[in-house]
Amino acid sequence: MSLIGCSGGETKVMSLAEMSDRTLTYALADVDDVVTPDAQGAHRFTVSYSVSKDGAPCSRFADDVTATFNGEPMTLVPGGASDVGGRADTCENSRAFFNYDPAAWGREPVGDIIVQLQDATHTVRLVLQGAKAKRQFTFQGEGTADRLRVGQTYAFLWEPATEVPGPIEVVLFREGGRAPTNLTATQEGGKVSITVPPNTPQANHTLTLGADLAGVVRECVGVASCDGGIFHSQDFLVSVVP
Repeated sequence: MSLIGCSGGETKVMSLAEMSDRTLTYALADVDDVVTPDAQGAHRFTVSYSVSKDGAPCSRFADDVTATFNGEPMTLVPGGASDVGGRADTCENSRAFFNYDPAAWGREPVGDIIVQLQDATHTVRLVLQGAKAKRQFTFQGEGTADRLRVGQTYAFLWEPATEVPGPIEVVLFREGGRAPTNLTATQEGGKVSITVPPNTPQANHTLTLGADLAGVVRECVGVASCDGGIFHSQDFLVSVVP
């Protein structure tokens, strides 16, 4: 949720046409967390309107607004003035989101994402080319991803292989530890290589790889512009051995 200053906490119900001069921001979250795999928002697509300019009222969707994700209904968050944190001068974005099934996406072919918002007089349409895909990091080479040796170099490949994210960040967190270790990563396209530092404790760890990806906007209709991105992170439970 994004909050920003508005005019004294005032809310104005607006049609989609009245918000057509704003930016529609999209965000695809694909977070494979080994501890909380079903965390709220871990596998979610969201579109949100930019907030009003300073001094203008906060916008709120009218009751007749609908939103769909590839034909399926999205959850609407109308937006408006918010008193989060005890402040009465902040705006909550008008937005819509769709929680997808990562297992189903993994079985289905890569496809476009088509989002459509409508009211009585106006239509907003966003098409992201090839964005409907279950992304993953796959272990490359000999051995297995759950057993890493100190001083050895290992590689992982972002899939779909047609995409090039970046930069890919790699973090190692020891079980029961207090602070993560950021590993130096070498990236070539969607392939990232890491070397386990010689001073790494021989213990169980969580290895997390993550990266952002810019989506390909094929169609953006009914708003001033469309912008956003895709984020994927993935955990591996690993044992570091000598």
